[in-house]
Amino acid sequence: MSLSAAQWLGVDESHLVCVPDNPPHRLTMATAQAFVRLQQAAASDGIQLAIASSYRNFARQLLIWNGKYLGQRRVHDDAGNTLEMSQLTTTQKLAAIMRFSALPGTSRHHWGTDLDVYAPDRLPAGQALQLEPWEYATTGYFAPLTAWLDNNLQRFGFFRPFTTGQAVAAEPWHISFQEEATTIIANLDYSALQQQLENSSIAGKEDILEQLSVLWQRYVMSHTDDIS
Repeated sequence: MSLSAAQWLGVDESHLVCVPDNPPHRLTMATAQAFVRLQQAAASDGIQLAIASSYRNFARQLLIWNGKYLGQRRVHDDAGNTLEMSQLTTTQKLAAIMRFSALPGTSRHHWGTDLDVYAPDRLPAGQALQLEPWEYATTGYFAPLTAWLDNNLQRFGFFRPFTTGQAVAAEPWHISFQEEATTIIANLDYSALQQQLENSSIAGKEDILEQLSVLWQRYVMSHTDDIS
């Protein structure tokens, strides 16, 4: 599937459908159909597979970004330590946020090809889903889900885009429908992103636009599999 700039930027949702039996989650038609097949196969093997997050529009990503940039939402390092944003340089602040949250307009969740999954029956009573690596590790309560996904994602056309932990932290819960995502990546456009951000109310706009070419290369073009 080839998306328009408005679609991959997260401002046009016309390419999405509701995932059967998973309201209100939305994906592209092909991704939704592939996920249902994946989910059914998991169920036949005793694995309960559910969606934690699917499509996320530009406005939602902007809310997350602004909250973190303005210190209203927690920003942490790889060890889970809370960072004091006021003590960071602009470059450090942008890197700290983009380690775990994409710049609005660059999130794979805009595309409708990507989703975060978990196993609700494995979540301990009273425990809120964290979407943290330790939950999916060999000692975590989602370890059986991780093992099943390791063995079955590829045959249903999915893969994990966040495995390297380089510019963007690893996300074992995030899966992507490869055929469509690959086509979308090939059509990403710097000028469209720049215009969208210029016309937005994004916090730190001046600093972001000043560094956008570097951010584009580091977090988009050089790490197209690491866009969360």
